[in-house]
Amino acid sequence: MDEFVEELYPEITLETDDLIMTIGVKKDYSKIEDLDKRKEEFIQDLNDFIEEFSQTQESTEFVRYFDD
Repeated sequence: MDEFVEELYPEITLETDDLIMTIGVKKDYSKIEDLDKRKEEFIQDLNDFIEEFSQTQESTEFVRYFDD
């Protein structure tokens, strides 16, 4: 099943000292010819995603995982 999803959507894994996140990208950025603008739009979409997620109940429930 994972292979099927990978064929539909390219994935990127982002990793820092604190987080590792794999993201499947549904948007077709190939329509933006300028590489810098394509990157800028991708980063903006990531920021929008994080902001939207931060406002959800799921984000609160997720951080509750770390409660004693």
